[in-house]
Amino acid sequence: MIRHSRLAGAAGLALLISGCAGPAIPRATPPRTAPPAPDTPPPTAPRVVQNNALIGHDADAAIGIFGRPRLDVTEGSGRKLQFSGEPCILDVYYYAPKRGAKPLATHVDARAPNGREVDVDRCIAALRH
Repeated sequence: MIRHSRLAGAAGLALLISGCAGPAIPRATPPRTAPPAPDTPPPTAPRVVQNNALIGHDADAAIGIFGRPRLDVTEGSGRKLQFSGEPCILDVYYYAPKRGAKPLATHVDARAPNGREVDVDRCIAALRH
């Protein structure tokens, strides 16, 4: 009888202690991310892969063609101008080719008001004043 009570006590103690041990499988922890870098322009602008009337020109050139932009957003070292009309919405992205230089258009996106992709050159032609 004493032997059974010792076993029962030991089993109870083991259960009590195991409840404090935590899960047998460690939980995944989210990866640590580096703090955001200060707002400094990149050493070089993104590589130009498009060829249209806006690429390589500054924001003043686009404003001269389309008028006042619907949106003018600066984020970090980049700038986005958005022009819109009934046929399409045009987003033009500007980055400085080197530190201290004037930002130039490096990428252009075009879409219809419903979000479908539109040919950039056709959108440029449709939005010209």
